[in-house]
Amino acid sequence: MIFRKTEFVISAVKPLQYPEGTRPELAVAGRSNVGKSSLINKLVNRKALAKVGGKPGKTQTINFFNINDEWYLVDLPGYGYAKVSMETRAQWGKMMQTYFRTRESLRGVIQLVDIRHQPTEDDKTMMEMLRVNAIPVLVIATKADKISRGQRPKHLKVIADALNIPDWRAIIPFSTEDGTGSEELNQAIDDIIYEKEAGE
Repeated sequence: MIFRKTEFVISAVKPLQYPEGTRPELAVAGRSNVGKSSLINKLVNRKALAKVGGKPGKTQTINFFNINDEWYLVDLPGYGYAKVSMETRAQWGKMMQTYFRTRESLRGVIQLVDIRHQPTEDDKTMMEMLRVNAIPVLVIATKADKISRGQRPKHLKVIADALNIPDWRAIIPFSTEDGTGSEELNQAIDDIIYEKEAGE
């Protein structure tokens, strides 16, 4: 996929604020500080399309980005940040559940996990939420440059077991630092966004 045009469209907290659902959408989910904004910026080759914050929990809305005037990339609020109040976390959860249940143009979700650590309970909850809503999921293991190539399969197997993924090789190791997984992610996104059109 070539990213010819990438631009921020709107930040939304409820369906009335979403862009018109006439284009396919792909959302990005993950716990706070897992590298969502960095991945988005690396993917579209922009330095600051998505805001990268040193402070976790920066993304508190559902942010829509126009890609090539053809589809939307959607940045979901980071979850699992301990210093955010339970009330705020509950609001975020409700916001995302509403999005998953009502957005018919959503083709899939990229769920990010840190390759160095076993998935958290919040990661498992997100995966279950996506499965309940029958939304296709692509799992990306970020910060892959922190783990040697030979050790990555072991870490990916731990992630696959925790998230009930049958084949650990379906998880893409990714790094914004050295570009690991960029080509595979780009191809996967191509497949998700244009699969339906190809079959019509």
